[in-house]
Amino acid sequence: MSVHPHTPPGWLRVAHRSVGPFTTHVTFRRPDGATAEWGSRAHRKHASLLSRPVGRGIWWAPGRASWWIGVLFAIGSTCFFVGPFPGFVELVGAAADGMVFFVGSIFFTSASTLQWLETINADPGPTLRRRRFRLVSWEPGRIDWWSSGVQLVGTVLFNISTYDAMQAGLDAQSYDRLVWTPDLLGSACFLVSGYLAYVEVCGAAFWTRRRTLEWRIAAVNLVGCVAFGISAVAAYWVPSSGSVLDLAAANAFTAFGGLCFLIGAILLLPESADAAGQPES
Repeated sequence: MSVHPHTPPGWLRVAHRSVGPFTTHVTFRRPDGATAEWGSRAHRKHASLLSRPVGRGIWWAPGRASWWIGVLFAIGSTCFFVGPFPGFVELVGAAADGMVFFVGSIFFTSASTLQWLETINADPGPTLRRRRFRLVSWEPGRIDWWSSGVQLVGTVLFNISTYDAMQAGLDAQSYDRLVWTPDLLGSACFLVSGYLAYVEVCGAAFWTRRRTLEWRIAAVNLVGCVAFGISAVAAYWVPSSGSVLDLAAANAFTAFGGLCFLIGAILLLPESADAAGQPES
């Protein structure tokens, strides 16, 4: 298994932070004596085949994959934020409300797919550039490879759960099997992915005081993942009562999680602009 990131010839690793087998930050000393800082998240956000530096626009930068990731996640998050509101259901009806959740999950999957592609097409190291586009890779030594891959699986599970939820006449057993189970598994994937993304930024397994923009993005997304997990548990259908465990909690935490993801998605836009103009050394 190759070591990530690649150490350029003549460069020396003088410090690094890692969590388990994953390297999150490295300080290099170059042959000229200067130092260069490498961070896993910052690297893939501006040193990927899909996210090269292209201008410094924040609100309009379609030349960068990171910008599109933020926009797509923002649209999907808005759907999950608006959909659970009781007034919205009464306004549009249950069928249209279910469609809002399904459309939101599609945008989640689109953003997550692009994030996966951005991740696996990141440059191997500070001075090496990736020239060929890849659809898949096998790099289990990278924490961002796991985070983006697990998140992608989670969004597909949300596609399944939100699509099945639009079916009429589901009994309790069918609901738990077709809707609740993939919803719970998808939320679990989000929680794992969100925690790995947080660890990637912090360089530590537990909370740390790294109040940077990327820390805020990872932190608010992790809170959203926790909220989605609570919502999934509360949405369990209890046959004896003929209803979900706690509908109010399920709706409230879904909306709160959607709001957290929306904030994180919007913050991706200035992060992308910052990365576009900052070298690693």
